[in-house]
Amino acid sequence: MNDATDPVQSFIEKTITDNPVVLFMKGVPDAPQCGFSSLVVQVLDHLGVDFVGVNVLQDTILRDGIKAFTDWPTIPQLYVKGEFIGGADIVKEMFAAGELKLLMTEQGVLAA
Repeated sequence: MNDATDPVQSFIEKTITDNPVVLFMKGVPDAPQCGFSSLVVQVLDHLGVDFVGVNVLQDTILRDGIKAFTDWPTIPQLYVKGEFIGGADIVKEMFAAGELKLLMTEQGVLAA
């Protein structure tokens, strides 16, 4: 699935390895360009989580590459400590259940 010789896959791998919380999204955190990306940004901001937003609209190859990377068809995609968490619906459900805050605290990206 992850071809080390593919520069896009290498970029994705490096980005999620180098940053504790990464959101591959449409637009940027200050100006999301879709409702689902906006929702995830709002949840992360509400929790006080520092994260890196990667705008997949800047590059079609990146947009297709992130979908192939996880075999997940939609964007946004949230990663915590290199692990794929899910898209907007999963993030919303986890937030509502208190699971997202717990996960962020357990992973050390949010103070207890």
